[in-house]
Amino acid sequence: MSIVTSKIIFFILLFVVFYAYLGYGILLFILIKLKRLFSKEVDNYDAEFLPEVTYMVAAFNEEDWIGEKIKNSFEFDYPKDKIKFFFVTDGSDDRTPDMVKNYPNPKGYDLQLFHQPERRGKIAAVERVMEFVKTPIVIFSDANTFVNTDAIRNITRHYKNEKVGAVAGEKRISLEDSGAANEAGEGLYWKYESTLKKWDSEFHSVVGAAGELFSVRTELFRPVPSDTIIEDFVMTMRIADSGYKVVYEPDARAVETASASVKEELKRKIRIAAGGIQAIGRMSSMLLPFKNPVLTFQYISHRVLRWTLAPLALPFLLIINIYLAQQGEPFFNYILWCQIAFYVMALIGYVLEKQKLKFKAFFVPYYFCVMNYAMYRGFFRAIGGKQSVIWEKAKRS
Repeated sequence: MSIVTSKIIFFILLFVVFYAYLGYGILLFILIKLKRLFSKEVDNYDAEFLPEVTYMVAAFNEEDWIGEKIKNSFEFDYPKDKIKFFFVTDGSDDRTPDMVKNYPNPKGYDLQLFHQPERRGKIAAVERVMEFVKTPIVIFSDANTFVNTDAIRNITRHYKNEKVGAVAGEKRISLEDSGAANEAGEGLYWKYESTLKKWDSEFHSVVGAAGELFSVRTELFRPVPSDTIIEDFVMTMRIADSGYKVVYEPDARAVETASASVKEELKRKIRIAAGGIQAIGRMSSMLLPFKNPVLTFQYISHRVLRWTLAPLALPFLLIINIYLAQQGEPFFNYILWCQIAFYVMALIGYVLEKQKLKFKAFFVPYYFCVMNYAMYRGFFRAIGGKQSVIWEKAKRS
């Protein structure tokens, strides 16, 4: 391979990596600024608009969390006669169903338990219960997250706009300030993701919601294949693709603790990676800009590149950089030393994490490498059909 060809490939790979992880955020920020110059958002919020909602929590063996989750749910600042609480505990063989059934309810909240012994996965449990939802809005939340009291009001106000088909809440990681690698990496990652989602929403539409807290118009809910791995993402992307807007609401917050360790976080990342690859294959029409060009631009920039080309580009970028640095050009030597320094920091982060030593500056590069390693693992699980919808839960701090 000639030096010229190597340089072309190098700069293409460098652009893919930079754009996937930082460049899209910079471009989106500029586009938002331009949009604000030429158009003004109309505030259609109505404080009196309080539609009936169903708040659905799918829980599997969550006896350690479920009591606090119900307590948290009953504290919502929303009219009691306009909210129904559905707790689905399919497959749970611990005390979770009994705790829901016998939870003290002196104020008479509409709390219903749905349980069957068979475990078929979260999406199967949700779809089984959706036929009982009679409210125009359904809100989904995970059992191990805690939601702010005014979240329901902040979510439902968006549905005054008939073009809004779904609302995504904000996921936050509750950091214990332990300095652990998983907390440093996961916390920073979700802060950046939250910023991108906020800008995505303002520019056009959120590119997929996180399952910790999101809502949809009940009439727009459509079953997804039973083997869908990241059903929340697929569900909301289909709504966006059908012409509705998926809005991001940062003041509807679902807070959960960080994974107990990097090893536990890796389990979750591999599953999400496998689900991402699966989703790309099943929603291939969204890669073409003919129907929704702006959504396609966001989808490829925010998700597809991170799940495919960017992780693939990283090792080849290093290999080609080594070759070009040997040609004696200072620029390529500089970039090579930057790459080496980054991976050495990641390695130090790995060693420090194993030794239970705390140094956040090294944990962020380590977490980045773990995240991309998970993409490779997830890819092979996806193409091999080895990722089940019934996964092993990652342990939380």
